[in-house]
Amino acid sequence: MGQQAEAVGADPLRPAPESKPADEGLSARQRLRRSGLFAETYAQERCYRGRYMVLWLRQGEDAALRLGVVTSRKVGEAVVRVRARRMLREAFRRNRRRLTGAVDVVLVARASLLTATPAELAGELLRLAERAGLLRPANTE
Repeated sequence: MGQQAEAVGADPLRPAPESKPADEGLSARQRLRRSGLFAETYAQERCYRGRYMVLWLRQGEDAALRLGVVTSRKVGEAVVRVRARRMLREAFRRNRRRLTGAVDVVLVARASLLTATPAELAGELLRLAERAGLLRPANTE
């Protein structure tokens, strides 16, 4: 009985897990998942090309700065493609608060992405977002 009570309570020796700030996470509602939305994005032909990624924009009534990520087989095998998607999601997630606009964003990975550092990815994402008009104006305080 002592073991069961111990399992239910919190372990005093284990530190509490760190929680992410609420505005930095990407919930399911903040992601593009339906193939029709991706097709609609490509049909609008608003893209900005960079060295590591291509940024596509989708306008529509339901657009709300959601993210879709695409990696083709040109990037590499399945494990490599999953890693590339994670890298793009992380760059977007960390810089989402700096973006604005009633659009959805689709990021398409390029093979060169795998050699980039997180800082290089974030920098390119922000440069492409600036060209697309998605960056919030800088504070003048």
